Amino acid sequence: MTADPEPVAADLQPVPAGDEVPWQRLDTRVVWVDSAKTVLSMVPAGVAVVFFGAEISWGTMGPILVGTAVGVFGGLADLLRWVKTRYRVTDEYVERRTGLLVRQHRSIRRDRIRSVDTSAKLRHKLTGLRVVTVGAGQHSAAGEAALTLDAVRVDTAQRLRQELLYGGPAERTSEPEPQAVTEAAPRPDDEQVFARLERSWVVYNMFSVWAFLMAAGLLWGTYWALQMFGLDPAGFVRGLADWEAIGTAWTVVIAVATVGVVGVVGLAINFFTENWRFVLARVPGDRGTVLRTTQGLFKTREVNRDDNRLRGVQIDEPLLWRWMGMADTTVISTGLSIWSMTPSAQILPRGPVSVARRVAAQVLETGESPLDRPLRPHPRRALRRRVGWALLATAVVTGLLAWLTTLIDAMPGHVWLAGLGLAPVTLALAVVAYRSLGHTVADGYLVTRSGAWSRSTAALQSRAVVGVTFRQSLLQRRLRLATVQVTTAAGYGSYEAIDVESAEAVDLADRAVPGLLTAFRATATEPAGRAAEPAAVELQARP
Repeated sequence: MTADPEPVAADLQPVPAGDEVPWQRLDTRVVWVDSAKTVLSMVPAGVAVVFFGAEISWGTMGPILVGTAVGVFGGLADLLRWVKTRYRVTDEYVERRTGLLVRQHRSIRRDRIRSVDTSAKLRHKLTGLRVVTVGAGQHSAAGEAALTLDAVRVDTAQRLRQELLYGGPAERTSEPEPQAVTEAAPRPDDEQVFARLERSWVVYNMFSVWAFLMAAGLLWGTYWALQMFGLDPAGFVRGLADWEAIGTAWTVVIAVATVGVVGVVGLAINFFTENWRFVLARVPGDRGTVLRTTQGLFKTREVNRDDNRLRGVQIDEPLLWRWMGMADTTVISTGLSIWSMTPSAQILPRGPVSVARRVAAQVLETGESPLDRPLRPHPRRALRRRVGWALLATAVVTGLLAWLTTLIDAMPGHVWLAGLGLAPVTLALAVVAYRSLGHTVADGYLVTRSGAWSRSTAALQSRAVVGVTFRQSLLQRRLRLATVQVTTAAGYGSYEAIDVESAEAVDLADRAVPGLLTAFRATATEPAGRAAEPAAVELQARP
């Protein structure tokens, strides 16, 4: 049961051949940047061989040789990409041709563009270049950008952003005039700033398992680099203390603590370099307003999101850091990347949940934020379902360990008791998952909340819903529960109210999207006092 979906961008046929808009190359400075990248990738190996007499072998120079090979091939690939890439912007389309062995021609209608993202790595900043990414809706679920131009000059990037987001004449020349960039640009005084970087936010980004992974990478790279230049880092560490006198246990503790400190410092530095001078603002334009974020020290990034495509906001609170009020904030919008390491849908760095809720209310422009409304709890039968799954998981692990003890003689016979030790953890997660459940409908938004490891609260506009699905498993039928799933063209594509009362499932969907279920609801009236059957949910969902 679905309604007509909102049209999304798609790769369309090229502009007719009669159009005389010329094709343009990427900026020629890309060639020099790639050449410098290739040369610099060979410098470490050359210095090690010439000045330190390092032996060219895989054992001593393996990582640096791999890095050199990656840099050389990467530079050559970028050079070929520059030779074979052309693009143009017409009154109706943005087009790009690229590819050496396999030619690709992609065209996107300008009225389907959702976002324009400009970014620059350090080498781009030093040479006055920018990477322009044009986002369109058909790639949001795959985490794939619709069209990328790597790279163009700063003034060209600004002109493209101005034309594609705010309207205006299409770019007609390979060297646009700098003064044309400011035509119809929004005035800085009109910007509505929602948030700026707070230094205290670094605390929310320093402590995670990534600290140990980052430290392991840094220490491993440092070890190989020093060894390549004839130094002995392992001997230096052995000489710092009498490790035999300290003992194995304390040696392990010191090592773990050292790795943790290195990782925490690395994450703190990475947070500031990634989010330096972060600003979230709403900027007016000729075709409405744009939600803009700018950030970055060595690699700058600017993302512009069309407010006309905004469909809601989602706040995620990780379980292990929920006690300190940590939250991630993203917008639910068509055409934005949600799967990459730096998704375009993310509008705030990880920070306090109080700031996330305040910014969400400002972004949605509602008197009272839907995310702050009290949520309706789900029936306690939903807790029974989660407890059942928790006990089943514990039994499976315990049985698996017991079976392994019969196959492996080296395993202690009582190791299966470790599986029983999972029971308190799984039962606690079941309670947490149940307490996370909730839903409501307020101010034209459907608000749903669920999740054990990460509690996600999403507020989705009712007008963005294009379909409703009712789902019941065998256990849900027995417990008189149902899952209401609404489908949308934005965000993750669907959002769920899990384990609601089966008798209330259809009413919830009808309140969330008034009129969508009118043609599908049963016309017969149930006899007074008769309890609603769980199967009625499925029957009412069928046309």
